[in-house]
Amino acid sequence: MIAEETGGFEPYVYAMKKTKDGKCIFLRSKSCTIYPMRPLVCRFYPFPLRSLGNDRYVFDYAEECPGIGKGSKLKKSFFKNLFQEACIEHDKTRK
Repeated sequence: MIAEETGGFEPYVYAMKKTKDGKCIFLRSKSCTIYPMRPLVCRFYPFPLRSLGNDRYVFDYAEECPGIGKGSKLKKSFFKNLFQEACIEHDKTRK
């Protein structure tokens, strides 16, 4: 199995399995081999969405990402769009 249920890490239903060295099993030569079909958690990287409870969420950031703190500042609309995508995916999994 390439993914396992996360159980308690909403909005993510599944987490990708990793190799022994902690890398995604779909990463080849620094490229994603399933890019068009990548799961929500991959699409959001390096900004994981964390549940605060009571239908409240916050975006964190992955400190290990080499791009954090570089480039242009992201706007609130960027995160609103990501959150809307999470809501759509969540609704799909409930059907």
